[in-house]
Amino acid sequence: MSGCCGPTAVELEPSRQATQPGDLPIVVIGAGPVGLAAAAHLAERGLDFVVLEAGKRAGASVARWGHVRVFSPWKYDIDAAARRLLEAGGWNAPDAEWLPTGAELIDDYLAPLAELFGDRVRTGAKVSAISRLGYDRVRTAGREQAPFLIRLADGGELHARAVIDASGTYATPSVLGASGLPARGEADAGELVDHALPDVLGADRDRYAGKHVLVVGAGHSAATTLLALAQLEDTPITWAIRAGSAARAYGGGEADALPARGALGTRLHAHVTSGRIRLITGFFTHALERDAEQVRVISRDPSGAEQSVTADRIVAATGYRPDHTIAGELRLDLDPILGSTRALAPLIDPNAHSCGTVPAHGAAELAHPEDGYYAIGVKSYGRAPTFLLATGYEQARSVVAALAGDWEAARDVRLDLPETGVCSSGLAEAQEQRVGLATGISGGLLGTPLPLATAGASQGGGCCG
Repeated sequence: MSGCCGPTAVELEPSRQATQPGDLPIVVIGAGPVGLAAAAHLAERGLDFVVLEAGKRAGASVARWGHVRVFSPWKYDIDAAARRLLEAGGWNAPDAEWLPTGAELIDDYLAPLAELFGDRVRTGAKVSAISRLGYDRVRTAGREQAPFLIRLADGGELHARAVIDASGTYATPSVLGASGLPARGEADAGELVDHALPDVLGADRDRYAGKHVLVVGAGHSAATTLLALAQLEDTPITWAIRAGSAARAYGGGEADALPARGALGTRLHAHVTSGRIRLITGFFTHALERDAEQVRVISRDPSGAEQSVTADRIVAATGYRPDHTIAGELRLDLDPILGSTRALAPLIDPNAHSCGTVPAHGAAELAHPEDGYYAIGVKSYGRAPTFLLATGYEQARSVVAALAGDWEAARDVRLDLPETGVCSSGLAEAQEQRVGLATGISGGLLGTPLPLATAGASQGGGCCG
């Protein structure tokens, strides 16, 4: 660790071994931004906990898009409890106005935070299943007194008094098929299909330079990749979207509360207008036909009309979906459309909301019939792309308060969001001159904790992908 991070550990009450649920730790699944925020709130309340991270490091999923620069500056990317713990240990916060990359988010925030918790953060610990000790999903009598049983992929097991699942959705991207099913032949395309946010200008450059690349998707992941590809000479680019217009993808432009985000849509629009990027609308991916090192992608719209594109590489920027299979023996109340909790669904429905119009919510909306189990973070949103990092931090605070028995604090949910932009256009332009255009990732996993400015949701909903 560099000197800016301060001491590498703070004193926390050691984990206890016990058989009674009340004496067991709370297990947090996932050491990403929201999982570690939950850990910070647990630490502040003196609650015993263990964080299980499937990857080799804290922020393992963030590391996979470490080259991407997020829209919101540091002052909106750090959880309040995490900040208090870090600063108590001598940590110096990064420049509050700087727009960090994923790599900077790890190095300057997540890694120091995980280090504070010492061996309470276990990496390489992939959860394969969650149940109640001695209880399947059917058995009721005495269920709430039984501890949770967490089984790991390596065969190990843990017992817990409660479970906070912040494992995210990055490992379960949506398919290319427009009907929600894999396109016919999608599996056979193999290495010719990449999922969102490849490092086009860095580690993955050779895979794309000089190749015809098809990007499928209308969110910020797609826009990020398209703008990077446009910097590669002799690289033909086709962009395919289901909508009849790309207006939503272009977003609010100069009216956007975040100039870096608005510039993303403005520049993408300019590339389409100039012909650098070929845009195909009304494209419903139905089948892929591989021919050696190329793939023919066939669209079939709801009327049966077909069109096709033949490309050397495909980037599937089609979003993500939650995987609830590890909780298959728990009693979950999931909305049949989004896969969020039933109570949360109307608050985040992308048919009615952009990320800027989703209200603050917490333990009450995230609770399942399985007492003591909560999914938080982007996983809690199911397939809705309206998630904001600030919302995830408020979820973590509320859920931990509920687990501590402080229901007054748990129900007092709020988001302190400024009414105007969080950074000036001068800042965005100055930073772009130093490091390049700020971009974002699909699903708003790290977007701005702000609504769009006066452009309104109908113009973009742009932070949500």
